[in-house]
Amino acid sequence: MARTAANSDSPRIVAGTVHIPAPTAWPFVLAFGIALLFTGLITSFTVSVLGLILFVAGAVGWFRDILPQEKHVDVPFREELRPIVTSRSRVERLPIAPDVPRVLLPLETYPISAGIKGGLAGAVAMAVLACLYGVLKQRSLWYPINLLAATTYGQHMMLSQSTLNAFHLNSFLLASLIHLITSVLVGLLYGAMLPMVPRHPIVLGGLVAPVLWTGLVHSIINLVNPLLASRVDWWWFGASQAAFGIVAGIVVMRQQRVPIKQYMPFAVRAGIETRSIMGEKRPGDSQ
Repeated sequence: MARTAANSDSPRIVAGTVHIPAPTAWPFVLAFGIALLFTGLITSFTVSVLGLILFVAGAVGWFRDILPQEKHVDVPFREELRPIVTSRSRVERLPIAPDVPRVLLPLETYPISAGIKGGLAGAVAMAVLACLYGVLKQRSLWYPINLLAATTYGQHMMLSQSTLNAFHLNSFLLASLIHLITSVLVGLLYGAMLPMVPRHPIVLGGLVAPVLWTGLVHSIINLVNPLLASRVDWWWFGASQAAFGIVAGIVVMRQQRVPIKQYMPFAVRAGIETRSIMGEKRPGDSQ
C-alpha cells in the first residue's frame, strides 16, 4: 500500500492506493443457482434447470476470478490522520503469554469441570427460589415443577390449578431432567465467558445475563407455551435467574484457572509427538 502526502501545508492528509482483491458477483449467482436448484424439487422442473445453469455459470465465473491468479484492483483512498489524545494518566500494559509473539486474551480460562460445578450450584439456588415461589404464592411445592414440565407436555395445556398443584412423578422426572441439562449448559457458558470479563464478572452473571435471558423468554414464550405465558410470575422468574447467575458465577470464579492452549501447535494439543516440537527421546527416557 502506497501513501503520499497530499501537500506540504497539510501533513495530516495522506493519499494513495491500496491493492485489494477485485470485487465479484459470481458467489451471489452461485448461491442463487443453488437456491433455485432445490426450489425446483417442490415447484417445477424448469426452475431446477434454471438453477443448474446459474450454478454452473457462477462456479465457472468464480473460479476464473481466482485461478490461476487472483484478480486485484488498486483502490485510491484519502485519509486524514488525527493525533491520538487520551485523558488517562498511565498506560495499562497487556500481559503476553510466554514464548508467544502476540497477545492472547484471556491468558487463562476455567476448566470444563468449573462450568459443570457452577451450573449444578446455580441449579440448586434456582430450584430453591422456584419452590419458595410455589409455596408462598401457589400453596404448592409442585406447582413450579409441573409448570416447567409443561414446556414439553402438550396435555398440560389443559390442566387445572388443582392438577398443577398436585404431585406427578412423570412431570417431576421430566422437569428435573430439563432443569439439570439447562443448568449445566449455562454453567459451561459462564465458565467460558467469565474470563473475558476480568472486572466485575458477577455483574455479568448476576445482572446482565439474567435480564437478557428474562427478556428473551418473555418475548417468545407466547409462541412456545401459552400456559407458561399466562401463569409465570416474571418478578420471581427474574429473581431465580439472578440467583442462578450469582451462585454459578461465584462457584466458577473460585475454581483454579488453567492456561489457554490456542497458541500451542495442534500436534502438541492433540498429544502427537514430533521431533521438531517435542524433541528426540533419549535411551532411558520414560514412555
